[in-house]
Amino acid sequence: MDVRRSAERYRGGDPAAGIESLHAFSFGPHYDPDNLRFGAVIACNEETLAPGAGFDEHPHSHTEIVTWVVEGELTHRDTAGHESLVRPGDVQRLSSAGGVRHVERNAGDVPLRFVQMWLAPLEPGGEPAYDLVHGIADSTPYAVPEAAAMLHVRRLAPGERTAVPDAAFVYAQVVRGEVVLGGRTLGPGDSARVTDAQDLEAVATEAAELLLWEMARPRVGPHPSDGAP
Repeated sequence: MDVRRSAERYRGGDPAAGIESLHAFSFGPHYDPDNLRFGAVIACNEETLAPGAGFDEHPHSHTEIVTWVVEGELTHRDTAGHESLVRPGDVQRLSSAGGVRHVERNAGDVPLRFVQMWLAPLEPGGEPAYDLVHGIADSTPYAVPEAAAMLHVRRLAPGERTAVPDAAFVYAQVVRGEVVLGGRTLGPGDSARVTDAQDLEAVATEAAELLLWEMARPRVGPHPSDGAP
């Protein structure tokens, strides 16, 4: 198990424009050949947008983009004709496939915080697709078959335990609160990369929200070449 702390993330974004970004993987100008991906995950970005701030229209391709809003509302619009508001508890996925452009913005009057995770698909190309699940339940895993991956959301009360999926690769991201995973304490923004996970549990030491990616052993796939969410 490889634990990565929030403070170790690459700092990006444009603070003068109200955009603050923390990158868990090699991203844009923060190139690190030893930190390109884990399993299917090629990016895990923590984004904070001030009211009115956002990312203007920009392209993506050959990437499965999954977004989890922590606070506020995310306004999404893409060139495939999808427009939506993404709120806390919702799972949004954009399959960029052969190519799509989108806009992400905080149109509200309070700060917006979200975690955005990019996964490499098993096969490049295809037609873009969009999905939005409102208020996903803890007991309902979200499958991304294009990347042989599944997202599990865990909202834990103090002292509550949850099983970590047995899988070739598990990526754990603490959204809020504190958990103990494999004897290591993880706080907000911390993550753990677990290879050949088996019989692991996460225990909340305080109320916590945890994202767990369950992944099969991946093929070699593309990694992001642009630097916007």
